[in-house]
Amino acid sequence: MWGRHPVLAALANPARKGMGRLLATPERAAEIERDGLAPNGHRVETVDAVALARMLPAGAVHQGLAFKVAPLEGVALEDIAEPAAGVIVMLDQLTDPQNVGAIFRSALAFGARGIVVQDRHSPALAGALAKAAAGATERLPCVRATNLSRALERLADLGWRAVGLDGSAEQTLEAALDGGPTVLVMGSEGDGLRRLVAEHCDELARIPMPGGFESLNVSNAAAIALYEAARARGGT
Repeated sequence: MWGRHPVLAALANPARKGMGRLLATPERAAEIERDGLAPNGHRVETVDAVALARMLPAGAVHQGLAFKVAPLEGVALEDIAEPAAGVIVMLDQLTDPQNVGAIFRSALAFGARGIVVQDRHSPALAGALAKAAAGATERLPCVRATNLSRALERLADLGWRAVGLDGSAEQTLEAALDGGPTVLVMGSEGDGLRRLVAEHCDELARIPMPGGFESLNVSNAAAIALYEAARARGGT
C-alpha cells in the first residue's frame, strides 16, 4: 500500500505488528521518527522518491511512503453481527478498487459495524483501494464470505434486516429503512444485485433522483444510503 493516510493507519494498527517492509523518503522517515508514527516497532527503510515510484504501479501517488505487507485476515461474520444493532454494508461483486475504497471510507464515517464482501470476487484491501479508503480498511472490520446469500440467511437468523439498493425498485430507501439492524446490500458497478442475492433481501429500495439522471456511481449511492440509515437511527 502507498500514500500517507493508508500507511500511517496500517502502522498504527496493532494487528500489523511484526509485519511488512516500510519504505519512506528521507523527509517522511524523519517525520515518522520525530512524531512516533510507527508505534508497533516497524523500522523505516529510507529510499529516494524516484526509487520508491519505480517499486509501485505507474501513477501511484505515494506521498513518500509505501508499506509492503500481507493482507489482513478477515473477521468472522458473527464478529460484526452480534449483537444486532446498527448497519452492515454488503458488497455484491464490486470489483473497482476506487469504488470499494470510497465505500470503506463512507462506512467508517457513518459508523457502520463492518463490510461484507464475496471472497473470490472482490479486490484486495491494498494498493489503489487502500489509498481511496484513506486508512479506513485498517479500522473497519471486513468479512470475506464464500456465499453472500448464505451470509444474508445467517444475518437474518441473528436479527438483521437486509435492504438491497435497486434503481428499478418501487419503494424509496427512506421508506424501506426502519432504524433497526440493517444490512445495506450494494450491487456491482455494471450489473447491480445478482438475482439470488436480491431474493435474500427483505426489501429492495431505490434512491429517488428527481433530476432525471438515473445512474449514480455505486460509491456515491452507498454514501447516500449510509446517511439515510444513520438518519433513520436518529444518528443525524
